[in-house]
Amino acid sequence: MKKNVLTLSPMDSTRQNKIARLLQKDISEILQLNSRVYYGGSMVTVTKVRVSPDLALAKTYVSIFVTGKGDKASVLQNINLHVKEIRRDLGNRVKNQLRIIPDLEFILDDSLDYIENIENLLKK
Repeated sequence: MKKNVLTLSPMDSTRQNKIARLLQKDISEILQLNSRVYYGGSMVTVTKVRVSPDLALAKTYVSIFVTGKGDKASVLQNINLHVKEIRRDLGNRVKNQLRIIPDLEFILDDSLDYIENIENLLKK
């Protein structure tokens, strides 16, 4: 006899995807407007946002292009120092769309570096 087995899909729900797109757009604008305060002259791009099923945590993947002195780790550290301010600004923007403003976790997205490394290896 076969049992009915409930399998959970690793895919995010439609609501999670919509909220992730909303957060990605708003966080990008916040980082762009406050770029000099948060991380100096470097260029930061929000590449992806993953929202937890309970909508309480938003993992934000950022791609960093460093101009001048400094490195990616220090820029990411500066962004993480301002997480409370970014979350407050985000809350002011999405207070009418979301009941709970998610906690933000910024993660360095190194996929572009990985792609560049593979291209360099293929050129050889």
